[in-house]
Amino acid sequence: MTANQAMFTISTMSRTLGVSRSGYYAWRDRSPSARSIADADLTARIKTIHQASREIYGAPRIHAELIDEGIHVGRKRVERLMRAAGIVGVSRHKAARTTFRDERARPACDLVDRNFYADEPDQLWVADITYVPTWAGFLYLAACWTPSRGALSAGRWATI
Repeated sequence: MTANQAMFTISTMSRTLGVSRSGYYAWRDRSPSARSIADADLTARIKTIHQASREIYGAPRIHAELIDEGIHVGRKRVERLMRAAGIVGVSRHKAARTTFRDERARPACDLVDRNFYADEPDQLWVADITYVPTWAGFLYLAACWTPSRGALSAGRWATI
């Protein structure tokens, strides 16, 4: 509401958003809670640990470092604060590349021009294939369906 105060009055915005004017002013003038202050301090400590690890550590290792320092905090709270601050650890595992495109082959045409809407069933069929890793190997799943009025009206699937 503060960002749009130049264009609209507070009373108009509060009526539109369904909040009371006095509630908005009480929220705006309220001091930060103890939890948000503690979260800000903890986020600063998390950033320091992350930078000291050359931005490699993820939530489990940062959580372990905090415990070693005597800061008892839950791992999920560390994950939440890292996500909010945009802090990400480095994974050792490379992403598996499953598709190798032949650069000499011409790609298939997009016949529907990314418009997956059909007025009636059986006017447009869309298909996809993916894989599901299992203990015994990969399970390949092919699916095709027809979109109708924004919903999937019919579907077929098969395992290869």
